Amino acid sequence: MEQRSLLQRFIARPEFGPFILLVVEMTVFTIINPAFLSSLNIGNFLAFAPELGMIALGMTMLMTSGEFDLSVGSVFGFTPVVMWTIYNAEIASLEVGFVIAIAIAVVIGFANGWFVTRLKIPSFLVTLGMLLVVRGTALYITDGFPQARWVSDSPLLDLIVGDFMIGQIRIYASLVWLILFAIILGYILTQSKFGNWIQASGGNANSALARGVRVSRTKVALFILTAVMAAFAGIASSIRVSTANPNSGTGYELEVIAMVVIGGTALNGGRGTIIGTLLGVFILRLMRNGIVLIGVPGLAYNIFIGAIILGMMALHSWLEQRHHSGT
Repeated sequence: MEQRSLLQRFIARPEFGPFILLVVEMTVFTIINPAFLSSLNIGNFLAFAPELGMIALGMTMLMTSGEFDLSVGSVFGFTPVVMWTIYNAEIASLEVGFVIAIAIAVVIGFANGWFVTRLKIPSFLVTLGMLLVVRGTALYITDGFPQARWVSDSPLLDLIVGDFMIGQIRIYASLVWLILFAIILGYILTQSKFGNWIQASGGNANSALARGVRVSRTKVALFILTAVMAAFAGIASSIRVSTANPNSGTGYELEVIAMVVIGGTALNGGRGTIIGTLLGVFILRLMRNGIVLIGVPGLAYNIFIGAIILGMMALHSWLEQRHHSGT
């Protein structure tokens, strides 16, 4: 009876559906093309996934509070442009450029949060406007062209995206950062007072206010966190590919939201899961990787994303209904 109860609780968890989907996905792709689990393919996947994963972690925290941010893709592309422009123009060192880029991300996040909490403008409209402002600024600074390749011996490069080998698999430091951020944010969300504030803000903001939760401050802090995570991910990407493209990150906002929702975070707030988000990141990045390996046109990727989102939403709804009914 106890084992059955544990099994029922596991099935009822929001991470259960994404976990099963990930296992099925990996099994199917491996059967169709065994190269899917080759060390080269795993290394390629682990190079790209951490960057979107970092953005998704910040978005998970924000969506749990009942808000979301459409400007993360623009911040992803803009902040490395700022950092490398400062360095290439010999205005300051790369380390100073990094600090300035992150500080700008803080300002962007604060502006998003201020408009949403003080002026009571929906986050959809605020962050859509910020998306256009930030992307436009990046294009203006660069005249629409990627930054030229650069040479730098700064230790910052190795710290953010240094690489090492585990067997035949190349691992970048960005993966270590992703794991570190996931552990910290997972603890905050599930084990801290601030995590309770986040979930209360998303579940019922008026009730949370009545209980003394600082809803506005909580949401502003989360907008800042989301922008900073997007900035760090963008800088990591620019170091890895040795270019700062002002168009980098286009469309990432919707893909990241899809990852978070597929992972089991409630779209309307009140419930979030860091583990589920990581599963969502793996599901979509492996999907993109797998359909190329098995010969499906890359343009069909959005079809698969849409189908997965619809399927996972139906599964989450069914599991919640069963959980609430006690069956």
